[in-house]
Amino acid sequence: MDDHPVVRDGYRCLLENTGEIRVVAEAGDGEQAYKAYKSHEPDVTIMDLCLPGASGLDTIHRIVRRDPEARVMVFSMHESAVYQRRSIEAGAVGYVCKRSPPDVMLEAVREVSKGGRFFALGDGEGAALDNDQLALQSLTLREFEVFRLLALGRSVQGIAGLLNISHNTAGVHQTRIMKKLGLENAAQLTRMAIRNDVVKA
Repeated sequence: MDDHPVVRDGYRCLLENTGEIRVVAEAGDGEQAYKAYKSHEPDVTIMDLCLPGASGLDTIHRIVRRDPEARVMVFSMHESAVYQRRSIEAGAVGYVCKRSPPDVMLEAVREVSKGGRFFALGDGEGAALDNDQLALQSLTLREFEVFRLLALGRSVQGIAGLLNISHNTAGVHQTRIMKKLGLENAAQLTRMAIRNDVVKA
């Protein structure tokens, strides 16, 4: 699941050219991805994290909540420990960076389809965290999603619409995030997100 058709086309060809993998569905956003999963229940779901609307993390969480046996692996431009850890918390069993060689993707899909786990950057579960990462780790998955959207410049009202929550709930999340992270304003929040590769500068 990726919002760029060219990327999806390229990796569909890569996967299907093995002769052992069949792509049963594609999606360009989180809602499409969730519906596609419900319709096809694939052996492996490959999920980008940066999707229009709700993020890949939110979609992974929805899929795994619906089907605890779902095998979801992340395919992302983000290489930070923060995203790897959040993906694991959401229920992902694999994580491959987009700059990894194509054969790494194939190895990951094969391993995940057999019931294994595959993290091209390490599983992130034993690495030491710096102060920023420890603070970000204190956020719930929903708070982390709101944090990411705030860092992208989304308004509280806009976030409420994207995540299908009330304006008041989104505002409460914002307040809690600022308190947990010890931030005073939007500029500090954005700098922290960029510093930890949550969003790109």
